[in-house]
Amino acid sequence: MLDIAGELHQWCAEGRDFAVATVVAVRGSAPRPPGAALAVDAGGTAVGSVSGGCVEGAVYELCREALRTGEPLLERFGYSDEDAFAVGLMCGGEIDVLVTPVRRHRPVLASALATAARGEALALARVVTGPPGTPGRALLVRPDGTVEGGLGGGPALDATAAREALALLDTGRTAPVDVGADGSRCGEPVRLLVECSVPPPRMLVFGAIDFAAALVRAGKFLGYHVTVCDARPVFATAKRFPEADEVVVDWPHRYLDGVAVDARTVVCVLTHDAKFDVPLLERALRLPVAYVGAMGSRRTHEARLGRLREAGLSERELGRLRSPIGLDLGARTPEETALSIAAEIIALRRGGSGIPLAGGSVPIHHEGVVEPVGAR
Repeated sequence: MLDIAGELHQWCAEGRDFAVATVVAVRGSAPRPPGAALAVDAGGTAVGSVSGGCVEGAVYELCREALRTGEPLLERFGYSDEDAFAVGLMCGGEIDVLVTPVRRHRPVLASALATAARGEALALARVVTGPPGTPGRALLVRPDGTVEGGLGGGPALDATAAREALALLDTGRTAPVDVGADGSRCGEPVRLLVECSVPPPRMLVFGAIDFAAALVRAGKFLGYHVTVCDARPVFATAKRFPEADEVVVDWPHRYLDGVAVDARTVVCVLTHDAKFDVPLLERALRLPVAYVGAMGSRRTHEARLGRLREAGLSERELGRLRSPIGLDLGARTPEETALSIAAEIIALRRGGSGIPLAGGSVPIHHEGVVEPVGAR
């Protein structure tokens, strides 16, 4: 639901009545991960998607039904080769969809949507299956541990759910969680979906060159907060990089020393100059970031490795460096090179191999595959 928080926050502000269908579990190959949502208001307007088109019509009708009855619904969609006209996923996977009329828990959901729309971090735990009266109930958990709402099972369940939500919030993940109705790991089970909304990850692009301009556009397309940094003020200008969130004039290593990074941050070094990239990489390769890539030929890479060894980096630290940067796509233009870099970042982030899917046996989706909720 938080993936369409901007639109739904506006609906709340306008006082619209609406229902939200959320993917709460997937199994096998499915188009959208847990947390993907479709919302329908009382006037029939729809936003979002749960399947990329396969079952949108059926889910739309479930939202309309939930608006009529005021009751949550849980439905499973899969592929059946017994009936070619049945509603299902053509990719062969299976999804469980929770449909919730927002009027039942409007204050906490409205608060969660407003927080996410502002770009602030939060986790939203909702009951998928549990004791009567609990499905659809919601608990908003903020990074400082404060909460709003409740899951209907008492303080112990809320406290356990909040701990689980905070653990997922640390990594920015959305996932189902199973707990006991009394807050323990045993007893009557309660399945929750914990959705996390965090500020966009950072992409730090060092080197204000034409390849950087193309990479900025690719980074923004992928949802990154993109910063371009270069020590040369004539090149590092907002006019040259209008799509960047920030353009900084500073020595790259000095800027990196002062900026906040995390496990989702990607660092792309395009400077082509040892006096810039060696001290920068010396620091970047020792930080807990997701990706460090550096542009250059194989000869440049070998010379750079020698300088970094002289600076004291270990072989393990050097093994984190992606250089020459990007996947082998045969790229030549700045736009093609940016695509190859973006592809490598995605492959590393999602556990992809980078090899063609055609003719292979590797899974198409590498993340978000979990067991579905219990049979109804």
